[in-house]
Amino acid sequence: MRRLTTVLLLASALVLPLRALEMVRVAIETSVGTIELEIDAGRAPITAANFLRYVDAKMYDGGRFHRAVRLDNQVRKDVMIQVVQGGRSPERAKAEKGFGTIPLERTSTTSLPHVDGAISMARGNAADSAASDFFICVGDQPSLDFGGARAADGQGFAAFGRVVSGMDVVRKIQAAATNDREQLLAPVTIVRIYRKK
Repeated sequence: MRRLTTVLLLASALVLPLRALEMVRVAIETSVGTIELEIDAGRAPITAANFLRYVDAKMYDGGRFHRAVRLDNQVRKDVMIQVVQGGRSPERAKAEKGFGTIPLERTSTTSLPHVDGAISMARGNAADSAASDFFICVGDQPSLDFGGARAADGQGFAAFGRVVSGMDVVRKIQAAATNDREQLLAPVTIVRIYRKK
């Protein structure tokens, strides 16, 4: 029994550091505060690699949070959500080509649900259409998971990490004034996004 306990302790000692290597810390510095993320490259490798490629190329720097969806301002009333959406600067995106679209990593595969603070890729009508825009959930948003009703195809969105500090900043962005299309009247500047050491 003692040998089995020793083997189990050694195995867990090896697995836990490997899991930590799959988590990448990232900071989003905005004009209203900093949001710190933990990106799960182990469970969502394609989506995490895509996001980190934009981060490492500094393509989000000078970008913006441009959309804040709340219960009181939604265009779609059939399936309500609460998120803030950000991405690259539109001017810079016109001048600098991005990396294209990526395949959807469904929550049924990654086991990363859209809970409070989850970061996920925005996408269009097609499942494999995510490129660079991302959103952060405010409160649990199960309708964004695989099988949820928000995406007409039922495929959901690709969560790939979570906020570990700065949800107060996310909530401040979400509470800001919007037009009748969920767009922030004064977009919040993304000063820079970078990997934390």
